[in-house]
Amino acid sequence: MSARFPDFRLGKVLATSFTGTLSERRGDAVERIPTPNRLVDWLVVSGLAVESCTTAQLERAWELRESIHAAATAAARRDPLPVSAVQVINDNSIQGRAAAVLTPEGNRRWRLGSASSVEDALGVIAADAISIITGERDGKLALCASPTCQAAFFDTSQSRTRKWCEMNTCGNRQKKARFNAAKHENPGSAT
Repeated sequence: MSARFPDFRLGKVLATSFTGTLSERRGDAVERIPTPNRLVDWLVVSGLAVESCTTAQLERAWELRESIHAAATAAARRDPLPVSAVQVINDNSIQGRAAAVLTPEGNRRWRLGSASSVEDALGVIAADAISIITGERDGKLALCASPTCQAAFFDTSQSRTRKWCEMNTCGNRQKKARFNAAKHENPGSAT
């Protein structure tokens, strides 16, 4: 029987989806890539298929994830970027070998070589993080309003006022909590 892992929380932005593999950072943290094989699974569903992953590569991935989270959080708060996080992101970006390719639909996709490694995939993730942290893409870095989450996410909504990393998780929990609190404050009100 295989181990059951929490579902991935995939978004439209690769770098922030990657940081979302550790969720509820301020509550009961949920690790979504606890094993090398689970990292392979995440890379596959993210369009960065690799054949295998070692424990050392998983640890490198965790280091990159936390560095992206730290830099994106600082950027969202308009604080100086942590020097160590910048170094890890840059090191991963430099070491990866991947090419940007144009799809028939007019989108950019990353193509890893035939003998791709986890390092190549991490290089793509690091490059994506650089593009959102530097403001090269249309959107705004923000922090989830959930007190247990506070994940950095890339807001591409028209108004740039999104409050939660994901409406179907953090946003739904917050709205439900407000509803229940209001119900307890006004027990005689109609539901």
